Amino acid sequence: MRFLPALTLSALAASVIAAPILAQERDRPSRECRAEVVQLCGSDRSEIRSCLIENADSLSSECSAEIRALAQQRRGERGERGQRRGGGNREERRGGERRGSQTAGMKVDATIFYGAHSRQTVDYFAAKGEPQADLSGNPPPLVLFIHGGGWKFGDHKVSVVNKPKHFTESGYAFASTGYRLLPDAPVEEQARDIGLAIAVLRGQADALGFDPDRIVLMGHSAGAHLAALVSTDPQYAGDSFDAIQGVIPLDGAGYDIARNMASASGRAALLYADVFGDDPARQAALSPITHVGGPDAPHWLILYVAGRERSGDQSRLLAESLTSAGADAQTVAVPDTDHRQLNQNLGLSGDAATEQVDAFLARVFAD
Repeated sequence: MRFLPALTLSALAASVIAAPILAQERDRPSRECRAEVVQLCGSDRSEIRSCLIENADSLSSECSAEIRALAQQRRGERGERGQRRGGGNREERRGGERRGSQTAGMKVDATIFYGAHSRQTVDYFAAKGEPQADLSGNPPPLVLFIHGGGWKFGDHKVSVVNKPKHFTESGYAFASTGYRLLPDAPVEEQARDIGLAIAVLRGQADALGFDPDRIVLMGHSAGAHLAALVSTDPQYAGDSFDAIQGVIPLDGAGYDIARNMASASGRAALLYADVFGDDPARQAALSPITHVGGPDAPHWLILYVAGRERSGDQSRLLAESLTSAGADAQTVAVPDTDHRQLNQNLGLSGDAATEQVDAFLARVFAD
């Protein structure tokens, strides 16, 4: 059976969940299929697209067949419907710096623009808890978050969820960076965006109020891959590379691209082929594991969803390589969660992954 392209499936499923209740039933999958998508990915439309790119193979064959049939039915009206949906919440921001906007229910202390593209922006949240300063009186460290979305989707504002409140109240500065996505920018350019965001943030560290030499990168899914790549290949962060003191990848599965592609199937295989191509040299160059053993960030906490085989395999492989090269690296399998919830729940009281992250940060910044 020929697979529906991941982009079509994810976009349709997102529109299915967001469709009005009074929509005709013939235009929507069955209630059971809609419930299946919600159970897998939640009901947040901005999260459904990226979730299905990674996890669409988890849908039942019946639900996948329904969505494929509706995709064919809607193909002729896709342009018209896309135009109706597209006028809503897009926000273009170019140049300068803006203060006082809202993200995840919290006031953004500063929005930093590091390029001309509307996605080349960083939301910055100042530390509000007891300052995590060292004995020399340095300002608080920075946790910089990189969103996921299969290198094609995602929003640095939506995906932070509980993180700004938790980390700033714990005494850390927190920032969430956007970056250009496919098809506008290949993965190489996305990694360069992350490196440039770090450099621009560090250049404004005194005004923003954080220590430019104590930064931890955290990334979810595709963002986990980008965080690991930038933290093992110095070409992307350049002079800012040594400021990366730690890395927290969240349920990534792209640390060895060729190995992942060899074991992937279905839509996951289509995604990686589309993003990374078929050139072994390029796949290797974009694999963090290729660069381990050169300059590497010194501390790593690699979290993955327990039972998610591809993520677990890739996480352990990266940790073993880093440890062999002399870095401090550990993996933690997080139980009773899924790919989306691991990111969504980070920062909540009692969350197992949050407790691991808090202990890791305290240890890294105590060095």
